[in-house]
Amino acid sequence: MLFNNPQFFVFVGICIVLLSFGPRTYKKCILLLSSYVFYGLWDWRFLSLIWISTIVDYTIGRELFVTPDVNKKKKLLFISVFTNLSLLGLFKYFNFFIDSLIDLLGIGGYTRTLNIILPVGISFYTFQTMSYTIDIYRRQFKPTNSLLDFSNFVAFFPQLVAGPIERAKNLLPQIEEFNGISTKHIRSAMVLLFLGYTKKVLISDNIAPVVDNYFENFIQLDSIYAVSGLILFSFQIYFDFSGYSDIARGLAKLFGIDLMINFNQPYFSVSLSDFWQRWHISLSTWLRDYLYIPLGGNRNGNLRSNINLMTTMLLGGLWHGASWNFVLWGGLHGFYLMMYKIFPNKKHLVKNNLFTYLNKLIKIILVYILVLITWLPFRSQDYTITWKFVNHIIFWSGGIDVGELIFIGFFILVLVIIDLPAYITKDHLYLLRLPKWLLS
Repeated sequence: MLFNNPQFFVFVGICIVLLSFGPRTYKKCILLLSSYVFYGLWDWRFLSLIWISTIVDYTIGRELFVTPDVNKKKKLLFISVFTNLSLLGLFKYFNFFIDSLIDLLGIGGYTRTLNIILPVGISFYTFQTMSYTIDIYRRQFKPTNSLLDFSNFVAFFPQLVAGPIERAKNLLPQIEEFNGISTKHIRSAMVLLFLGYTKKVLISDNIAPVVDNYFENFIQLDSIYAVSGLILFSFQIYFDFSGYSDIARGLAKLFGIDLMINFNQPYFSVSLSDFWQRWHISLSTWLRDYLYIPLGGNRNGNLRSNINLMTTMLLGGLWHGASWNFVLWGGLHGFYLMMYKIFPNKKHLVKNNLFTYLNKLIKIILVYILVLITWLPFRSQDYTITWKFVNHIIFWSGGIDVGELIFIGFFILVLVIIDLPAYITKDHLYLLRLPKWLLS
């Protein structure tokens, strides 16, 4: 059940009624049942996977906190991480690794792949539950004594299938204090829902067919349409991801819960490091805190730091999907970040405001172009299409379509209109600054 389906609005309406008028003592139960119904409508069989992660990490979390034995703590943490990664690996990566191994060994006509359906949202909730047990192991968080609260933390439906990947220290205390529908932040919720549905439904969903057409027929089209398709995809994926995040945050606010900001105007980044502090923030910070830093971070010299960085970005690419194209996408970002460390962004001391703004604009454009290059392997179905696409652009064919340039310029203008006010004011709810009569 997608956020933009009519059934979803009916579902949310029923949830609001039940949580508004249901018995106070059962509101957490109603919320949990709503989340399970929401997920079960995708495929009820995969609820068992959520229950496994929930029971295992709830039990291990409590044991980790009370066990003084260091070796036992390590074994408990291993069980948690192994269980979650095994489920994720089996359902998301088993066929990918088997196919890759068969290709590597050159065994033609031989397959051992399974007919496995990918459970929706599994990448999100497995990372979320793992962070819970890891934080307890590190003594950064105390476990909850309520299985009901923890179950709601794992399955909270606004962010279950598309994030953000919440940390227990932010979401779990709010779940513990949950008391039904909140009217305190209704205006904030409406603004986020308005922005989210505008990005997702009005913009991203309408760009998607054009992008699909360009990518499916790029060899027959002039090169300008290949470039246009890539640029349009950069807008499609941003408005889709950030739109979903805004919708999730808006829905959560209706329940009195504040989810983290997941996208913070990434196409206004002035460096690749800045980009990863603005793009999919819940994932990038998760990878930093639970992968890059444990690997050693930047503590053991430049060579080791670069290896840790590249490893993190390669695995971050693979997190997005079981394809070597996603690994290439992560590798490109890893390379960019390594180059940024070697040639750091120098801050100019010139006081001329005009020069400062122009310098910043040039950096934003350059970073966008670098990010744009990485979207090609992300969007392509396989690496052969990626290289054909690159060749079609390098060995340019056809002319320049002015109408197509105007079409691209329109979406650039849309991006500026939506994101620039938030970028300048550093406020995602900038629409609330408008006169009240205009919002009513």
